[in-house]
Amino acid sequence: MADFHQNGNIAQFHNLRCRPMEELVYELETFAQTRKISLILPSLYSELEGPALGNILDELSKVSYLHRIIIGLDRADETQFRMARDFFSRLPQNHVVLWNDSPRMTALNDRLDKLGLAPQEPGKGKNVWTCLGYLIACGDTSVVAIHDCDILTYHRDMLARLVYPVANPGFSYQLSKGFYPRVGDGKLNGRVTRLLVSPLLIALKRVLGDRDYIDYLRTFRYPLSGEFALRTSILPDLRIPSDWGLEIGVLSEAWRNLGPRSVCQVEIADAYDHKHQAVSEEDAKTGLNRMSVDICKAIFRKLATDGTIFTTNVFRTLKATYYRTALDLLEAYDNDAKMNGLKIDRHQEERAIELFAENIMRAGHVFIENPHESPFIPNWSRVNAADPLLLGELRAAVAGDAEEFAPQTFRSGS
Repeated sequence: MADFHQNGNIAQFHNLRCRPMEELVYELETFAQTRKISLILPSLYSELEGPALGNILDELSKVSYLHRIIIGLDRADETQFRMARDFFSRLPQNHVVLWNDSPRMTALNDRLDKLGLAPQEPGKGKNVWTCLGYLIACGDTSVVAIHDCDILTYHRDMLARLVYPVANPGFSYQLSKGFYPRVGDGKLNGRVTRLLVSPLLIALKRVLGDRDYIDYLRTFRYPLSGEFALRTSILPDLRIPSDWGLEIGVLSEAWRNLGPRSVCQVEIADAYDHKHQAVSEEDAKTGLNRMSVDICKAIFRKLATDGTIFTTNVFRTLKATYYRTALDLLEAYDNDAKMNGLKIDRHQEERAIELFAENIMRAGHVFIENPHESPFIPNWSRVNAADPLLLGELRAAVAGDAEEFAPQTFRSGS
């Protein structure tokens, strides 16, 4: 993907392979002396037992410019939290494991619930939102990066390239979004981007006409990537979706709050592979089935806030336009894969397109039936206005869990 194309909407930074990575890292070390850089790792406990996270920690252990690493731990009991703290103790940087299921954190969530401000469902969105709140409470970081814990092809260069555009004080970017080719095990991956998001945005443009927001989303080479970096000054006003529309939701918030000139995308890897979600055709509450509905709803809601009027007939037309567009793109993807010696299962991918087409209608029905439903968690500015003490108590709760369940306690009792 070594090219220098600029789309004229948001800045694109490519890996032209003209500069040693050591030079980039040296600059980041210089920036970090006055602009602290932190990293958030939203993690399920099950990922500690997976094939990716051990290598990620080995790579992060060699990163010299990080001020703090915050690990948001989901779906863990007390024993698993102790084991997680021990697992992450290999990191030489200042780091903390934020146990989202601890009694202290549960009590804070109950307090938020009484205020009507609690996240409505557990998941990555809530995990990231809580970690951002902790980072805001610390008040000592200028730049934060976020990436997943299931990246099989992880290398520390990915992080350096991701944070550079927002860490460089000479650049004006507030948000940096990673992109890469989704290739692994001889297959062309990235099904939701290829088979849903790309053709859906083309179909929306054909059905609705020109929309700046649609053009903005179409400029992202990989809009569903989980790797992004932000300047922390924008965090208090950032609304985080609680469902699977997190990545689209963050880009939409950047569109609303910042404008395209403050957003960039950067090529962070030549290849990328991670845990693949099942399509889950029989279960609308899991897998790509659930994800596709949440993504569609996120896009429809954003367009509606910009004045687009949706009706049942619009969604019917959109479904038909999407279906034909997706099949046309699948032909191009199949040919691209063959030319590069990769594989695509045409039958399974056409079945996924059929499912996504039905889910466009399903998401449209949900939107029409409940147009005021908000998938967003209230931003931290609103939480702070409702309860000015909560941010400080969040930080105290994390410290309390760290002290009570310290790794040495686990070792001595084993």
